Amino acid sequence: MPRWYFTLFTSDALERFGFYGLQAILVLYASAPAASGGLGLPVTDAATLFGAWIGFMFMLSIAGGWLGDRVLGNRRALVAGCLTGMAGYVCLAVPAGWAAAVGLPLVAIGGAVYKPNHQAMINMMFAGSRGREAGISLMYVATQVSALAAPLLVGYLGERVSWSLAFLVAALVMLITGVQLRVSAAQFGDVGQRPVRPLTAGERAAAARRTGLAGGVVLALVLGLGLAGMLSVSLAIGLVGVFSVIVPIVGYTVVYRNRGLGADDRRRLRAFLAVFLGSTLFWMIVAHAASLLNLFARDHVDRVVFGMEIPASWLQAATPLFILMLAPLIAVTLPALSGRTHVPVKLAIGLVLVGGGFLIMSLTTVFAASGEKVSPLWLVVVYLTHACGEVIVAAVIISAAADVLPAGYMGRTLGLMWLFAGLGGGLGSGVVRLAEVVPEPIYYLGLGGVASVVGLAFALGRRALANGLAAGLETPAERPESDAVTEGSR
Repeated sequence: MPRWYFTLFTSDALERFGFYGLQAILVLYASAPAASGGLGLPVTDAATLFGAWIGFMFMLSIAGGWLGDRVLGNRRALVAGCLTGMAGYVCLAVPAGWAAAVGLPLVAIGGAVYKPNHQAMINMMFAGSRGREAGISLMYVATQVSALAAPLLVGYLGERVSWSLAFLVAALVMLITGVQLRVSAAQFGDVGQRPVRPLTAGERAAAARRTGLAGGVVLALVLGLGLAGMLSVSLAIGLVGVFSVIVPIVGYTVVYRNRGLGADDRRRLRAFLAVFLGSTLFWMIVAHAASLLNLFARDHVDRVVFGMEIPASWLQAATPLFILMLAPLIAVTLPALSGRTHVPVKLAIGLVLVGGGFLIMSLTTVFAASGEKVSPLWLVVVYLTHACGEVIVAAVIISAAADVLPAGYMGRTLGLMWLFAGLGGGLGSGVVRLAEVVPEPIYYLGLGGVASVVGLAFALGRRALANGLAAGLETPAERPESDAVTEGSR
């Protein structure tokens, strides 16, 4: 194993530790009374907070990648992301509402800067070598180890000791990650040291003006709402939800109208919009694990094991544990679904799995309605469906997105993938509010039914979608002039 790979492997595991720790405790911390160090938010606001936060982070991922490509260089962007995230966790450790309002956006910005640049460093260091796919797969295992360990440690500290201590541990891990990357810089040579396409003087001036203008507008808006007494968590969540819908639409339109794309490229991109939207529904449902399902575990699940009541956040470790156990088996069986319709078929399987999990959850809430606490096995089964679906869907979407458009557009297509994942988080922050007015069994039955029906629709329409995604249907006359000239010169 090259030293640089070990550095990127461990840094990814460490950085994800904070993310998965926050995922495990955010809704519990937000709904905990202020007297015990929490934010004291109403349960509905607390449940919507995670979806809004992760939607905000995904929306910024394209900007984070641009920052590494055009301004800082990917390697310095990694360190900047770690330090920004560390500052966010330190703010969260301060027992005050204003600190959380600053800390959560900082953690989101740190993740949005770190993650795309980490992926860029992996691709550049492998430089197209045959071991790249295996190396990335092994890296995914590292994130699941963090996803398993973080809820156990951070969850225990937050629920049983101190929320502040839990966030300080996450901050310390982020600091270690940044220091490790800085100390190990020589292992990467010149890769990622400078921007791939640095901004010209004119572009820097324009970017500074736009950033300043955007920052000024945001600051004026926040101050205006604050002075008017209208600034609230609910409003912030609502604004994030609105932007999480607008930004993917704008991003998709910009890529679709790019002059470098031919008619065949646009046809495939139109077909892939169905995959983007299917993944949005998938991630919207999976995000419930950190919100409503987490609150259900706290309030309605019998968590006494061998005479000791385990923290509610520990159940969040079930999904990564199942992923680690099932990933090898699924990796062996999935090639059997490698025909030309494999993308819609695998997406259909993932949606039916998470939909079925929510149908089980609907039945679970019926049992809990009597006031009796239910067995944790009910939630464990739901998390099992999430794990199976995630292993299948995450792999197929990333792989398929990379092949939709020509190689020069891979980064933008993957960026769109994250935007539509953010759309799932933003929509989820609004959908969970329905749980306040709709009976829980109906709520889960409705979402589970929708996911299952959409999954079946993908299965039934698999040939049509596969035809839409197929390449090679464009005639030379339909291609952009530059592409036709290039082919003719071969």
